[in-house]
Amino acid sequence: MKRVFLIVLDSCGVGYEPDAAEFGDVGANTLHTCSQSPKFAMPNLISMGLGNLDGVDYLPKTDRPQAALARLQELSRGKDTTIGHWEIAGLVSPQPLPTFPHGFPEEVLKPFSEQTGRGVLCNLPYSGTEVIKDYGREHVQTGDLIVYTSADSVFQIAAHESVVPPEQLYAYCRIARKLLTGKYGVGRVIARPFEGEWPYTRTSRRHDFSLEPPAKTMLDAIVEAGQDMIAVGKIHDIFAGRGMTEFTYTTGNADGLSKTLSYADKDFTGLCFVNLVDFDMLYGHRNDVEGYAKALTYFDERLPELLAAMGEEDVLMITADHGCDPSTPSTDHSREYTPLVMYGAPVRAGENFGTRKSFSDIAATILSYFDLTPECAGEAIPVFKK
Repeated sequence: MKRVFLIVLDSCGVGYEPDAAEFGDVGANTLHTCSQSPKFAMPNLISMGLGNLDGVDYLPKTDRPQAALARLQELSRGKDTTIGHWEIAGLVSPQPLPTFPHGFPEEVLKPFSEQTGRGVLCNLPYSGTEVIKDYGREHVQTGDLIVYTSADSVFQIAAHESVVPPEQLYAYCRIARKLLTGKYGVGRVIARPFEGEWPYTRTSRRHDFSLEPPAKTMLDAIVEAGQDMIAVGKIHDIFAGRGMTEFTYTTGNADGLSKTLSYADKDFTGLCFVNLVDFDMLYGHRNDVEGYAKALTYFDERLPELLAAMGEEDVLMITADHGCDPSTPSTDHSREYTPLVMYGAPVRAGENFGTRKSFSDIAATILSYFDLTPECAGEAIPVFKK
């Protein structure tokens, strides 16, 4: 019963890429920043070889890594969640998704207001926590929706749950998703509900409405082969619900790990694809170095639970989708290499495959393990024992 558990530590980059200057990210190194915190401790991943990755000269190395390793460079023209996950799944995006550094044009906002029956506040790139501080009270008074964006390809709608219940907010997001096509086809429309009294608090009822991938991905190939593709966390939203046999949402990293462990106890054949979003959402975007370091430590502390649940044909892959260095002035994602740690009885432990040309090598490698011929980008890493 072959199973792969692919876990994305959302935004855990391991150093800026050669083209980082084009993205304003020279010097970014998310893992290095976190490793300098006294709250950081990852002995389990270090014993697996995390410190042996190319460019990771700030963590201890081990003579006998328990896992196989690679560092991945992003081939797509972007540094956001959607493009990063699509490339992990074998879909390279040669053109970046559109961004709106000056806000959205009237030809988008006018029909949006007409169809929702509500006005729009803000319409600028903004921090998600700051925007509800600055516009939240006016929203509560008027009922107008807080619409904002970031350096990523996103259209975000914030609303107080007492003014706009979450299900109604999701309906407004679906309206925006239908409007945002073509040159306005942002990667994600995101519902950002908040609650309480000023200064308000964002809730866990965020929901993403993504573009559907424009071509076949690893997920589609696995499902077409009659195998399971289980999505945990926001994977369902990133792929617009396509290419999966089962999905579950999570309330954070702890819940995501617990649900992954539950799947490890079940019989299935195929892929369990997991996103752990707290690293990015709660810590990277808020420039919270200590919080990010503690979250990495927590993941490492729970890692042995997952390793103990693995069977003889199980493979664990741990990676990231971009960076989000919490020490930089920016609160946005950073253009960084990502780690790939591969563990399990079928894996040639101790092998270091250096720096790879694309995140898509993950897709090709997973499909090769299931004896499927990739119809997507990527080159399979020869990591499995023969």
